[in-house]
Amino acid sequence: LREREREREREREREREREREREREKESEREREREREIDRDRVKEREREREREREGERERERERESEREREGERERDRERERERERERERERKIERESDRERERDREREQERVRERERERIREG
Repeated sequence: LREREREREREREREREREREREREKESEREREREREIDRDRVKEREREREREREGERERERERESEREREGERERDRERERERERERERERKIERESDRERERDREREQERVRERERERIREG
């Protein structure tokens, strides 16, 4: 009788040990799942970080493009100003030439007046 009782006790102990083993296994599985979750979170965070970096690069590229556009506009403005200056210079040149032409005409007219005066004196 005692032998059977000891046997049942040993069986109960083995069952408790199997239960503890199952519990340890479940805990190990929960720990592995926590680790997998942590890994997934890390992967997601790395992906978010890469996306932030890509967005930052896109923003910097947009800014560089805007700066190129602004610089192009400034260059076009400078070229228009140079063209206006060349046009003003052409107008000044034409005006100087006109002034010289008027001065030559005036001198020729004065010379004709003096010539007529000399002619008049000679005939007089």
